[in-house]
Amino acid sequence: MQREKLIIFDTTLRDGEQCPGASLNIKEKLEIARQLALLKVDVIEAGFPVASPGDFESVKQIATEIRGVTIAGLSRALEKDIESTAKALEKAEKPRIHVFLSTSKVHRDHMVEKAKEEIIEMGVKAVSFARKFCDDVEFSPMDATRTEKDFLVEVTHEMIQAGATTVNIPDTVGYTIPEEFAKLIGYLKKNVDNINKAIISVHCHNDLGLAVSNSLAAVQAGARQVECTINGIGERAGNAAMEEIVMAVRTRKDFFSGIETNIETRHIQPCSKLVSSLTGFFVQRNKAIVGKNAFAHESGIHQHGFLKRKDTFEIMDPKDVGGEESELVMGKHSGRNALLHKIQELGYNLSQEELDKVFEEFKILADEKKEIFEDDLHTLIQKQKFSEEQQVTYELENIKCEFESGSDPQATVTLISRDGKKHNSSSGGDGPVDAIYNAIDKITGLTCKLLDYQVMSKTKGQDAQGEVTVRVENEKREVLGKGAGVNTIEASGFAYVNAINKLLLKLKSGPVEGKDVPGP
Repeated sequence: MQREKLIIFDTTLRDGEQCPGASLNIKEKLEIARQLALLKVDVIEAGFPVASPGDFESVKQIATEIRGVTIAGLSRALEKDIESTAKALEKAEKPRIHVFLSTSKVHRDHMVEKAKEEIIEMGVKAVSFARKFCDDVEFSPMDATRTEKDFLVEVTHEMIQAGATTVNIPDTVGYTIPEEFAKLIGYLKKNVDNINKAIISVHCHNDLGLAVSNSLAAVQAGARQVECTINGIGERAGNAAMEEIVMAVRTRKDFFSGIETNIETRHIQPCSKLVSSLTGFFVQRNKAIVGKNAFAHESGIHQHGFLKRKDTFEIMDPKDVGGEESELVMGKHSGRNALLHKIQELGYNLSQEELDKVFEEFKILADEKKEIFEDDLHTLIQKQKFSEEQQVTYELENIKCEFESGSDPQATVTLISRDGKKHNSSSGGDGPVDAIYNAIDKITGLTCKLLDYQVMSKTKGQDAQGEVTVRVENEKREVLGKGAGVNTIEASGFAYVNAINKLLLKLKSGPVEGKDVPGP
């Protein structure tokens, strides 16, 4: 029996990046796009070009470099958005313009303030305009699951008539439930008389924890494109997790009969780790498919069964998703070839110069730690591969902190500015970290409000690296800073300086256009 293709539309770089704190630079986006291409997703939604100059440039670079994959850009139903997206996609091998417009009553009344007739007119005009630049046009009626059924039928019909080749049905606020969503897809198939001229897509959010379930219910009802993200990251509670959808279809071929994806599943775990590492959003240990415990067995009964026959307690092979039953242990006696092998396993491609720098730092860290774990390597690689030296105003050279019981801590900090000059300052504070941050503020001249401070263990063992994440505010601008090291106090300094550099960059760049519109 010939199997039907389920199109995997990955929106990690667009909707995934809208997750608060998940901002990615151009180099990081390109690295993820390369991994998505290896994964063989069908569509990469690279960004929202009109939102900012950085978003435009990242979409442009991805469209220029990535081959064999459809590259999509998001646009509001406005000509300036569509023109910006079309320009960013000029060099794409297979471009797609994705247009969205609110259709639900609550959105019509309170967001766009348009009547039904005006919504249809705007949508038709936008789709028709997009077709002038691109034959592949997708339309999303935002908040479709709270849109009146008959109006949704009308909108869908008119957008297909105007030239939409894919019609996406977004559950924008994660409102629907599987049975209800399946019925809605069936209703559209039955009542939109030109529905056979377009692919039905779905885009589910996870506000009720049902994004994957809703997506699979829609596939069973006839949807043939699923919009999803790596690790399920995205607005609010996130999106449907790509890895869960793909492995559900693959594992339950009996249920999803006649349906398959093109995904090279062995690249799932490397891609998951890369996205987690670059966004700073750690995958929960018990996360399906890609969590650390996904293929771990602790119960004695489970272990007994597993040792006799794996499939007593495993419904899939960890190697099928890129996992390994055995781990390459990295330490101070490891050579360059072993390090390169491990880096490639993690999904990175390093130049010879980048490898040399990572190897040098690896040897230094290996003298401090008995064993080097994967997260250690992620940290070392990011430090070299994704540093934006041209954007770095200050580097932290040294911290001294004195603390005695009954007295305020005193910290002395040395920063090196871009011109090579050293700047020293001392200050007290309520605690060692506060004292360090006060000393840094004296040097930079910025007064920052610390909104959030978190310390997490990046690796295992008593000598584990700590990762510090800070969120700071200056003149109503918020940024996230990250720093890592065996010494938590030092990592705190690195995180704050990282945030300061981002703030200084933002103060130069000013506000961006269109940042208040999140998309479907």
